[in-house]
Formats: sequence, C-alpha cells, structure tokens
Amino acid sequence: MESRYLETMRSGVLEKRIADARELLRPCRLCPRQCGVDRLADERGYCRTGLQAEVASYGPHFGEESVLVGSHGSGTIFFCGCNLLCTFCQNYDISRVTDPDCRPVDDRQLAAIMVELQEAGCHNINFVTPTHVVPQILAALPHAIRAGLRVPLVYNCGGYERLESLRLLEGIVDIYMPDAKFWERESGRRYAKAPDYPGVMRAALAETQRQVGDLRMNEKGLAERGLLVRHLLMPGGLAEAAAIFRFLAEEISPGCYVNIMDQYRPCGEAAPPGDGGTISRAMLDEAIRAAKKAGLSRFDERDMASLIRRLMSR
Repeated sequence: MESRYLETMRSGVLEKRIADARELLRPCRLCPRQCGVDRLADERGYCRTGLQAEVASYGPHFGEESVLVGSHGSGTIFFCGCNLLCTFCQNYDISRVTDPDCRPVDDRQLAAIMVELQEAGCHNINFVTPTHVVPQILAALPHAIRAGLRVPLVYNCGGYERLESLRLLEGIVDIYMPDAKFWERESGRRYAKAPDYPGVMRAALAETQRQVGDLRMNEKGLAERGLLVRHLLMPGGLAEAAAIFRFLAEEISPGCYVNIMDQYRPCGEAAPPGDGGTISRAMLDEAIRAAKKAGLSRFDERDMASLIRRLMSR
C-alpha cells in the first residue's frame, strides 16, 4: 500500500498545506491552547517551542506497539516540547525542553532524519509528540520525499488536537496513534491544566477515524494505515477507562485497535500519595475485561519472547 503523502505531494496539495500550516504559527493557534504567540518570530508559548522543531533523540524503537515494531523497529523521532505537559510525564525533561539533548532542526535536517531511519530498515516514521510542530513536519516532507522517503508516517500524539490542524494532515498521515487519556474534566484539569481535554479528545478521535478508518495490516502483520488508540491506565482510573472504552466501541468503531497500557509510574511532578503507585496485574485484567464488555476486540499484545530475540539478533 503506497503511503498517502506521496499522492498528496504529486497533486500539489502538500505545498498548499505547508503554507496553511505556517499561517497557524502567527499568532499560534495550532492546538486547543491557542496561545497566540508569534512563533514565526521565535516566540514561545505553552509548548515552549519557537520557530524550529527541536529533537531530543531518534532511532529504531522496539518498545512500541507490536504492529509498528516488526523486525527492524519503529523509526521514532522524539520532539521536545508538548502542548499538554502532564504532571506525570515519563519524558518530563524533554516535554519541558530542559533536556540538554534538545536541539533545533531545520526542514532539511528533519527530512534527513526521516530518510536515515528508513535506510536503517525502520518500518515507519513515528513522530512522537508532534502536535506543536505540524508545520515543521509538513515543511520537511518534500525534502524527504525527494530523497526517497516511502514508509508510512505515524502521528503519535496526546489526543489534545485542534481539528483545523488535523485536517491539514489528511492524505499525509498514514497511521494516527493518539492517547485517550482522561474522560473526566477534573482529571484533565488536575493532570494537564486542560479541563476541556475530554471533549477535545473525543472530537479528535472522530476526525482521525474519518480520515484513515480502522487499522489495517499487511501480510507481515505490520500496520499500514488506520487508527490505533492508546489508553494509559491511571491509579484509581478504572471507571474513566471503562467510559473511554465504551466511547471507542460505540462512537469510533467496534473494530478500533487499542493498546491498554499498564506502565504508569509517578514521574515528573507526580508524587505519592495522590498520584503515586503503579498498575497491578489485577487492574490491567479488569480493564481488559471492561474493554471487551464494551465491545472492543482488537488489542495490542506484546510478544516479549519475540522482542527479546529481535533485540539479541541486532
């Protein structure tokens, strides 16, 4: 299956999207925060990113979803900055742009990273936390395509997306991988200063489903196109998880591919007792039962033995 951005490039639509996206940087209204800073003048708002995208690291990643990893890994690009800044973020220094590895990249440098990952054998290009750098990604794409980029693009985001920005990505992103973090407004306020998160997330998931549909895999079991939703279980969060699963099954699709994640631990500003603790196996099992009861049936499963064999063979 040909990646969608190739036809969008051939048709001339990509150049129009690049121009439209750039306009969203002054005043910045890329995400629901709509800070209004002039990022074309390198001003920085909530996401702490100016004119250029900043990259902390990149490379083949074997800890992502099984349908992205394959035998050679998902080609992840970890962007610095974030429009959510969750208190418990496991990449706290990166999201706050305090990590010394955060470095600005221009369009050609970002394109070169994409092509390098493809040449390393990665099955896809996985943009991690890309919401605040959509214009920069789009501007880099023509350079990458002319240099031979062909693999699918993965938009790996927090789910706090503005529809205007998402529509700029139609026909460009192959695989959307948003989080569905919080169902209650209070949770959005408490963890991300975003009480509007639940409604914004629901609208964003509906838009991405409209664009790409249910996740489809090739004969090797690798994702080629579609929507994959992540939900990070939180301490005391089973009721919210169950509500999210019902929404996915009833409002998005019963065929929605879901990764129920149990890796929460108190990081960043999170601290016991309120945000402390980890997720037990019993809680994960209960969440899976709730998802199945809601009508979902497609779940990501990590084959740890296979993962270890792949890592040892490298």
